[in-house]
Amino acid sequence: MAMTKWFFEPGHTAAEFRARHMTVTYVRGQFKNVHGLLEVDPDEPEDARVEVTVDATQVYTGQPQRDAHLRSADFFDVEHHPMWTFVGSCIHQVSGTEFEVTGDLTVRGVTRPVTFDVTYLGQWDTPWWEEGRDLGPRRRAGFAATTRINRHDFGVSWNDVVDRGGVVVSPMVDVVVDVEAVLEPIEAAA
Repeated sequence: MAMTKWFFEPGHTAAEFRARHMTVTYVRGQFKNVHGLLEVDPDEPEDARVEVTVDATQVYTGQPQRDAHLRSADFFDVEHHPMWTFVGSCIHQVSGTEFEVTGDLTVRGVTRPVTFDVTYLGQWDTPWWEEGRDLGPRRRAGFAATTRINRHDFGVSWNDVVDRGGVVVSPMVDVVVDVEAVLEPIEAAA
């Protein structure tokens, strides 16, 4: 088979994070304006390439003051670094549906290698609506990717101390990316 090209549908793709808060619980946040592309030969998945862009200005935790603090220079510094990127080019197939995707994650202008554990969730053909008309079917594929990063590695180092030596925000952050990718028509991919 030939190389196929897929784009991440932003309406059905999201990135989430969670970090320990006050040492006793987790705080979660979400980014909905996630774009990406995947180029893959189904017969050679280890030669795939993936690019992801996250709009960090749109962080949402459910608490407006916390969201504003996360956008500030204390955390994400979105005034200077509004977009985060991941470019994955080293793919290792662990099983029929499990992959390790290693690439460069850039957050706050700092780039570090990161490996995501990716689960392929399958494919299906669905309607595709544009301007009130069904132009489908279009092939969709689902993926779930997880990793754990140390936020200090990316210059996200604000913190405060609480009683008994605890901290407000843990250094380790769990990241989950849910992707719904849409196959580009052959004429668009050419």
